[in-house]
Order: sequence, then structure tokens, then C-alpha cells
Amino acid sequence: MPEPVAGPELRPAHHRPGGGFRNPPGSPRRRATLRDYLKFLLWDMRVARLPALPPDLALPGEPDLAALPENAVCWLGHACFALRIGGKLVLTDPYLSRTAGPFGLGPKRFLPAAVAAAQLPRLDAIVISHNHYDHIDLAALRAYRWRAETLVVCPLGVGALLRRQGYQTVIELDWWQCWTLDGLTVTALPAVHFSGRGPFDRDKTLWASMALTSSERKVWFGGDTGYGALFREIGQRAGPFDLALIGIGAYEPRVIMEASHATPEEAIAIARDIGAARTIGMHWGSIMLTPENPFEAPERFRRAALEQQYGESNAWILKVGETRTF
Repeated sequence: MPEPVAGPELRPAHHRPGGGFRNPPGSPRRRATLRDYLKFLLWDMRVARLPALPPDLALPGEPDLAALPENAVCWLGHACFALRIGGKLVLTDPYLSRTAGPFGLGPKRFLPAAVAAAQLPRLDAIVISHNHYDHIDLAALRAYRWRAETLVVCPLGVGALLRRQGYQTVIELDWWQCWTLDGLTVTALPAVHFSGRGPFDRDKTLWASMALTSSERKVWFGGDTGYGALFREIGQRAGPFDLALIGIGAYEPRVIMEASHATPEEAIAIARDIGAARTIGMHWGSIMLTPENPFEAPERFRRAALEQQYGESNAWILKVGETRTF
């Protein structure tokens, strides 16, 4: 099992003394007021309109994930990827249903996932970054056919929710803890975000980014994160990486989102800080969570790669259902 967290006298900085968690030092401050949130919910999201969908947003047909080759990744939409690394088939943040919310309430997908949860092949592991509805989709988790056989790796406090869905092998990690499965190591790393699935559980479970390491490749999965000083530390302690999967959407208004979601420009800065040779922009193009144009992020992402001398060819934008080797 993962090593236990140190006692109170050595409590990590991201552990609140009274329980729960907080962002690492050097993260942007949560400065939004109640007025900012009310404006966001009652005006910004009500007047926002979905533009026409780009014609090449998704590939036709359903990808054959069981045949995914080694060191390849397939984007299923939003923050959900299938990867084969270290000989293991891994799924990240399984949001595959239509609605991101409880009881059928909440934002709805405008583009279906590339694969329905019931059609997923048997996975070796599911890796989850945090407990938000667009990252833990209970309907999808229940529809998956191999719940009892599949390992799930998640941050501290998230395991109880997963066990209630029938998952029997659930490993909870604190930041900088790792778990190894026959040559594939999953390491929980810091992120700038928050957690909660209702009004009374804010920050009671941990959020994380995740590193997937085999003898040949290293992949960083960002989950949801804003930009902060922590990424240079991740690069120094855990990097470099062959590939980084980084969120580039849901970034407006900045007064609210700067402490939880990166802009496309900040995503490139993250890739540079952690030493990622290539990066894929995710968390866009499937669901409208914030009022900005949901299709502007890829162009800003590519332009930022040029302007920050990262290289446009190293900033990948995939179609939903597309597979690429790394």
C-alpha cells in the first residue's frame, strides 16, 4: 500500500489542520466573490450561445480500444483518454454520459463521447484526478462491465464513492505517493483546483494530476488545474515527460477560473515547466461549462506554442476518437 501521510507535526502544506485540502503554496488566490458567482450563473451562462460545431470535431465510427498499440493514446472526449502504456490499458477521468451533474441536472454534452461506457473493453486501470461530475461520471462507472476486476487509482478521499459503484480494488494516493502495477507506476502529483460534488463537501477530498510511468514512456495527466509555481517543482522532481495531457478549455471568467482552470497560453507554460516533449490540449470541445467560445481554445493553444517557442508541432489537437502514438 502507499506509504502513510506524515503525522500532524509534519502535516503536508496542502492538508488543512481541521481536515480537507488546499492548493499548494504559490497557487493563484481564490478571489471571486459571491457577486462574481451569481453573475456567472445567472447572466454569463444564460446569455452564452453554442456556435456551430466545426465539421471535423470528431472522427466517424468507434475506436477499437482493445487493439490500441503500445505507447498510443486515444481521446474519447473532454478529459477522458484511453492509453496503452507499460502494456496496460488505462482510462483517465471517465465522463462518457450526456450530463455532468446529479439526477440528470447540469451541463449537457453537445458532442457524444467516442465510446459508450458499456462498450469499453476490459481495462487494466482507471485513473481519476478528482471528484467533479465531468471527471467522475457515476452512470458511466456503473455501466462499465469489469468493475470488480479493474484497479482504480484516485486521490485521497475519493475511494468511498468508487467502492459504492462496485469497484473492489481502489488505491487512494496523496501527492507524491505512487502505486505500481506490473511495470506501470501511477504517481499522484499536485494540481491547482478544488473538489466537491455538492454544497457541503467543498475541498473534503483531494484533487491531483497524475504521472503514468513505464520503462519506455512518461505521461502526465493534468486533470483540472490552474497555473501555479508548483509545475516547475513537478518538472524537477518527476519530469521530464514524453507527453502531457493538459486542459485548455473552461477558462472564463478569469476572476473565477484562474484558480482552477488554465488558459490555452498557461497550458503551454505548464508543458514547458514540467518538461513535456509534447502536449495534447483536452477539456474542450464536448461540453460548454463556461461562457467563452468552446472552439477558440485550440487556435490559442497552437499560437501560444509558437509564441512561447514550444513548437506548434509539439502542441497536438486531436479529434474526438483519434488515436496518436507518443
